[in-house]
Amino acid sequence: MKRNSTHQITISALLIAMGVIIPMVMPKIVIGPASFTLASHVPLFIAMFFSPSVAIAVALGTAFGFFINGLPFIIGLRALSHLVFAVVGSTYLQKHPEIVLEPKKFQVYNFILALIHAAFELLVVAIFLFGGQLQVDGNVFYFFFVLMGVGGIVHSMIDYNIAFFVVRSLNRGFAIPIFRKAKEEAA
Repeated sequence: MKRNSTHQITISALLIAMGVIIPMVMPKIVIGPASFTLASHVPLFIAMFFSPSVAIAVALGTAFGFFINGLPFIIGLRALSHLVFAVVGSTYLQKHPEIVLEPKKFQVYNFILALIHAAFELLVVAIFLFGGQLQVDGNVFYFFFVLMGVGGIVHSMIDYNIAFFVVRSLNRGFAIPIFRKAKEEAA
C-alpha cells in the first residue's frame, strides 16, 4: 500500500509540474477577450486515468500554481473550477473503465465532461463579469456562449483527446490503472 501511495504522489507531482509549465510555453489561440492554450488541460485529464485522488491533487496543485505565479485571480479560480469535472470524470472512469476501449462512447463521455468543464468556467467568469471586476467589449452573448461556451467545449474535447492518445501510448509500456481495469473487466 505504501508503494502505491508513493507512486500516486510522484505521478501527481509530475502532472502538477506539467500543468503549471504548459500554459507558460504552449501557443495560445486568442480570440479576444478569450484565450485558449493548447494542451493546458492535458495533465489533469491524464490524472483522471489514474484515480480520483490523483485528479484532485492535480486540480488543486495546478490551481495553486496559477495563484502563486501572479496570474490574474480569475485564471486561478477558473483552474480551481476544474476540480468539479476532474472529480466527476475520474469517478465515472473508475466505475466504467470499459469506456476507454469503446471510442464512440468515450467521445460521448468526453463531450459531457466538456459541457461540465465549460459550464463551471462560465460560472466563474459570470461572477466576475456581473460583479463588475471584468469587462467585455462588444457582445456579451457572443463572449459567453460562443467564445467561452462553444470554444471551451471544443478546447476541452481536444485536450482530452490529446491526453487519451498520450495515456493509451504510455499504457503500452506502463500499466495505467484505468486501462488495466478495463482489460480485466473485458476478460
